[in-house]
Amino acid sequence: MKFRSSHSGLCSFDLHRSRISTLTTALISLVICAILVASPVCSAQSSSTPLTEKSFPEKVIIDTDIGDDIDDAFAIALALRSPELHILGISTTFGDTETRAKLLDRLLAEVGRPEIPVAAGVPSAPKGTFTQRRYAEAGHFAKSSHPDAAAFLLEQIHRYPGQITLIAIGPLMNIGAAIDKDPATFRNLKRIIIMGGCIKRGYGDLGFGPLKGPQPEWNILNDIPSAQKLFAAGVPLFVMPLDSTQLKMDEVKRAFLFSQGTALTDALTLLYHQWGQETPTLFDPMTIAFLLNPSLCPVQPMHIRVDEKGFTRPDPGPPNAPNPPNAQVCLDSNPDAFFRFYLNRVAP
Repeated sequence: MKFRSSHSGLCSFDLHRSRISTLTTALISLVICAILVASPVCSAQSSSTPLTEKSFPEKVIIDTDIGDDIDDAFAIALALRSPELHILGISTTFGDTETRAKLLDRLLAEVGRPEIPVAAGVPSAPKGTFTQRRYAEAGHFAKSSHPDAAAFLLEQIHRYPGQITLIAIGPLMNIGAAIDKDPATFRNLKRIIIMGGCIKRGYGDLGFGPLKGPQPEWNILNDIPSAQKLFAAGVPLFVMPLDSTQLKMDEVKRAFLFSQGTALTDALTLLYHQWGQETPTLFDPMTIAFLLNPSLCPVQPMHIRVDEKGFTRPDPGPPNAPNPPNAQVCLDSNPDAFFRFYLNRVAP
């Protein structure tokens, strides 16, 4: 998290002084890429925009409702521990956005990343308990004010058109506000990855019994109009729904992570205990993991319609006039592979 590097050069070699043939060089490159297949350098993004050594670091903005549940903090931890990512900023959404921003101020300062800008969305009526409020309010690092989240996002897109991946792991208020304010600029995002929606498996459908069926998912349900705008925005959209993100972090994994004693794992430990429950479900970290290693959550093209109740329903259209896909959706993931990736990345 405190360093930045790239895999530049791993898939190409300076062999101009050798007598190795061009064909041999290409074969060597392919072998090394095969070894590094889990690396985003050598694996293509499903958007047909591969992460190559020339694209590092990948510019990202994270939009989060950190402070209620605990999975947002685990997602941000993964981003901070990923040198492939250049975090342009983190914005807060939903409820008490200023206190969420103060939480981020403290977290980033304590892990040695105070240079990352924090923006705050327009506050809204809270619908749950801000479980990590004490952490947010006890720090001495909080800024006196934070820029507006939608304005910050649009400013960064102006600065880096076609280069920014927006990762949305909370209700979509800031996204809806940015679309309303400047839809043309918003369309200059490179891609958006969201944790949101539910296609076939609702809350608690873990594959151990009969399916309960689709449900409105929290991030979509809490701002249905913004979700509808997002799915119609025309930006490459990758969706990690409940179907693939109900990843239970059991006691063994928690004990391993919390025993590492780094500034980041100590912060996660404290935030976890303030959350006050036992087994967290890591919905949100899959968005970061997918960006780094798309094989962890294979996607398929779908046309998704967000209805007036917040359901995200596949709508392929009639056979003679099919609806074009408006999203790439991951319907299944391998929890063991995800946690191997996550713990190997965040624990050291």
